[in-house]
Amino acid sequence: MASTLAGQPRQARTRALVKTLCYRLLMVVVTVAVAWVVVGDVGEAASIGLVANVVKTGTYYTYERLWDRISWGLSA
Repeated sequence: MASTLAGQPRQARTRALVKTLCYRLLMVVVTVAVAWVVVGDVGEAASIGLVANVVKTGTYYTYERLWDRISWGLSA
């Protein structure tokens, strides 16, 4: 069983990874669908969806790493 933080169970890293990958896959599908409606071409829509989500994932990772350096709002 995972350790607890403030009485809340902590999820396993594998679970967090699977949740993240499933969410990103869902976001690729949503982005491709929206792009397809806008541009009307499946190939272009797929390219837009993949590139946009790679950029968003990298941006979010960088954002999280920056927040790791900020101690504001963390308990000691």
